[in-house]
Amino acid sequence: MILSGRKRAEMDIKSMTLSELTEYITNQGYPGFRAKQIYDWCHVKLVRNVDEMSNLPKEIRQKIADDMIFLEIVERLESKVDGTNKFVFRLADGNVIESVFMPYKHGNSVCISSQAGCRMGCNFCASTLMGLSRNLTASEMLEQIYAITRVTGERISNVVVMGTGEPLDNFENLCRFITLLTNADGLHISQRNVTVSSCGIVPRIYELADKEFSITFAVSLHASNDEKRRALMPIANTYCIDELIEACRYYFSKTGRRITFEYSLVAGENDTRQDAMELSVLLKDFPCHVNLIPVNPIKERHYKRADRDSVENFKVLLEKNAINVTIRRGMGRDIDAACGQLRKTYMEKQV
Repeated sequence: MILSGRKRAEMDIKSMTLSELTEYITNQGYPGFRAKQIYDWCHVKLVRNVDEMSNLPKEIRQKIADDMIFLEIVERLESKVDGTNKFVFRLADGNVIESVFMPYKHGNSVCISSQAGCRMGCNFCASTLMGLSRNLTASEMLEQIYAITRVTGERISNVVVMGTGEPLDNFENLCRFITLLTNADGLHISQRNVTVSSCGIVPRIYELADKEFSITFAVSLHASNDEKRRALMPIANTYCIDELIEACRYYFSKTGRRITFEYSLVAGENDTRQDAMELSVLLKDFPCHVNLIPVNPIKERHYKRADRDSVENFKVLLEKNAINVTIRRGMGRDIDAACGQLRKTYMEKQV
């Protein structure tokens, strides 16, 4: 029960910085130290509900209850191959999102969603098939990490914003999320251990560069020329490759952080020797890294996964031209761990 006459906060409490929360709490007539207690419960102790905030008076817990964000786990799958866990979360308004927990020898990673759905329309991606429902708040992005930490009991050392949605299409919430996640008063995950992946909204890349975060920025390139990229990614009709690369060079100049270029290999579409040579020319003398990803086929599209030899040959050609390159290790393929697949399957079952 919430005390009558109370105005809801303009922003949910878990999306607030400590200074914003302190101002809000003092404006409610409570001492400022209560804000630090609430912040610790939310971002350090990762409580499941306000009733766990044992050092707060009941009156305060009642006041903040409606302004707290928690996610409901509606489905969880665990890979028998590599221990990957895939989660489907339900938001307060009924929308669903997905996240992935990936255990590695060097530490545990979580891949989170930034939107409920996506409007970018990349032709090989399941995330975009049902369109965009809405942006996620900073707290809904954080809560994916917090919920997975609570359930698995494992410490998260790396966070990847590469799930459902286009992070730069939710720019303000993304920046607030990064600030809260990496703040010393919270989980304090190093910015260098945070990766944000974008399909390439050029103006937002400049804005992100000007923030001067120390995150890793990944760009979904997926083609070595405009014609092929337009066939795969509608965003390429708005921003050509030259504009995108120029924005990436600006990002490097501002942050000193090399760009990762994601390149999904589609059999017969962008995996030829000519594609590899064009890509080498495009990225020549640019401090970057190429991450090759054999595409995960979806039934709604005709695209096929490049075979092992094509992937390896592509990698060798890039290396011969002094391009840093790796082949992404597939995780959780037995549980639909690619972007959007499990969320889509879950939503189809609910119809």
